[in-house]
Amino acid sequence: MKKTGFILLAISAVVAGLLIGTLNSDPVNLDLLWFQSELPLGLALLIGFSIGVVTGLGIIYLGRVVPLRLQLRKARIALARQDGQGIDLPDD
Repeated sequence: MKKTGFILLAISAVVAGLLIGTLNSDPVNLDLLWFQSELPLGLALLIGFSIGVVTGLGIIYLGRVVPLRLQLRKARIALARQDGQGIDLPDD
């Protein structure tokens, strides 16, 4: 089921990319301080969207996932110390 969902998602992403690329084929000038280029508008849109998604996922990972992993590691160390000392935890 996961494989089918992934294939459908990949196909829909390719179709969306092709549609955006073909419907927005006018050239635009991309002028950054250190980089100048002329790209099709569709490609510029897809690059901007991709950079935004990667940046957002990176911020979420660094801001939420990493602290939770550190908290989990500390909890596991504390639990291992309690088990090593023979302290029984109450059953819930």
